[in-house]
Amino acid sequence: MAVYGEMILWSFVFLLAAAVGQTVIYSLTSTCAVRGSTVTLPCTFTPRKSFNDGWREVPLKIVRVRWCKNHEICHRGTPSVFDSNSANSDPRYQYLGDMKTNCTLQIRDVQQGDSATFRFRMEADHPEGHFTNTTGVTVRVDDLTKMRIISSSDDKKLSRGETVTLLCASVCTFHQLEVTWFKDGHALSETGPSLLLCPLTAEDSGNYTCALKKNMKTLSEPYSLQVEAGAADGVLRLVLGVVFGLLLAVILLVLFIFIIKRKLAAAEHQRAVGGDPEQKHPDSIYSNIMKSAQTEAAQQQEPGRAVEDVSYASVQFKQKKQEGRRFQAADDDVVYSSVSSRG
Repeated sequence: MAVYGEMILWSFVFLLAAAVGQTVIYSLTSTCAVRGSTVTLPCTFTPRKSFNDGWREVPLKIVRVRWCKNHEICHRGTPSVFDSNSANSDPRYQYLGDMKTNCTLQIRDVQQGDSATFRFRMEADHPEGHFTNTTGVTVRVDDLTKMRIISSSDDKKLSRGETVTLLCASVCTFHQLEVTWFKDGHALSETGPSLLLCPLTAEDSGNYTCALKKNMKTLSEPYSLQVEAGAADGVLRLVLGVVFGLLLAVILLVLFIFIIKRKLAAAEHQRAVGGDPEQKHPDSIYSNIMKSAQTEAAQQQEPGRAVEDVSYASVQFKQKKQEGRRFQAADDDVVYSSVSSRG
């Protein structure tokens, strides 16, 4: 009798320990979400490892996990938003957990009908391992809440080259995935809840807004961001100005030297070829005179030709007269030579 009573006592202690070890913990007991957002319900569970059937210890294995909406026990034929044994679950409900310890559920594209209490249930290969935490997580869907932008910097006036992250969030949404960002009213390509601006430039200045991609009613208030020129930019502009000025001075100096060299080379060449530019070579003078005479002759009319012939005849006559004088001078020399001989 004493041995039998001891067995009952140990069995009761074991069952109590096993029951205490079987738990489901919801990180949130209630939360709110904006329609069109994505809400995550964190959850962890500890399954029962085994049970005693009175004679031996029987191990347990989890074979099924479920999430139900607005049902306290979530058992038997209760409709489930997720059932590991069913392939017909609504794709908006994503089970992020496993069959061991994680039971997190994610609801995408939240709708008004998701305003409910969600509960998790685990089922083992024996009814002794079934368990549901009836507390559940209550979700409230709000269609009027607007998103808001949270900046990683408290200062809205930032300098070029810095880094800032803008977060599109809502006090009524635990998590959201698809967000539309706008800058000065124009949509950006980024769709995540955070917008990284790195490194900042003058083009990043403007008014930023965000909204859930599937619910434009959640458009946030504008967040003004101004990017100012930093000290480094001022130094850089000063250095560039000095370099540009020096470069311009060098170019002008080289151009001036080049012009002077050309002038000196031209003067040297003139002296080497024709001497002083002011002195005229006789052949050049004669050539110019002949060209001028020919030009004047071409411009004269027909009656002027007779006068030219007379002038030419005069020139010829004078030339013959001079030749006669030379012959006469020669004869005089002969006569004078003969007289001298006789004397």
